[in-house]
Amino acid sequence: MVDALHDFIPPAAFDQVTALLSHDNLVVKIKKERKTRHGDYRRLNNGKHQITINSNLNPYQFLITLIHEIAHFEAYKSCGRRIKPHGLEWKSVFQHLMLPFLRPEVFPMDVLPLLATHFKNPKASSDSDAVLALKLKQFDAPNGKIFIFDVPEGAAFRLYNGKTFRKGLKRRTRFECTELSTGRSYVFNPNAEVELVNE
Repeated sequence: MVDALHDFIPPAAFDQVTALLSHDNLVVKIKKERKTRHGDYRRLNNGKHQITINSNLNPYQFLITLIHEIAHFEAYKSCGRRIKPHGLEWKSVFQHLMLPFLRPEVFPMDVLPLLATHFKNPKASSDSDAVLALKLKQFDAPNGKIFIFDVPEGAAFRLYNGKTFRKGLKRRTRFECTELSTGRSYVFNPNAEVELVNE
């Protein structure tokens, strides 16, 4: 399975990733795109541990997600199951595991300062860091979508699930938008990918 990761991560990261995955009880599976998560970790009933990662992630997002999930496994091993999923123990392990990858052979130079800032206090999802998420998305394959911050105020847009909204005003860091079918208000990160709707 480790050999299959060659196609998904930056080449300079492969040896370090191989070393991190040298556990008989840890399995990595590559899945089709899931809209609600990039990856996940869980302990299986047979005592083994499984990490799944979405196949559609660009190499840099894939690597960050993989190390994020390995950190869950390592935090579980050292601290047990009673810790918070993204609590202090996990953050400390994630920072420690990620540090050796923060170099120009692995990540582009313009991404490294954003990663350094992010890993001072890593979030449950790198998508929560709008600046980093936007920078990482520039390495995605073209998909014909645009970001919410590029949608004109008052314009309608569609999400991946088919729901349509009208873009409203910005509230601090997020945009308040109204779902057209229900009239309910929702807030969106500026880097959410959407499709414009012609009215």
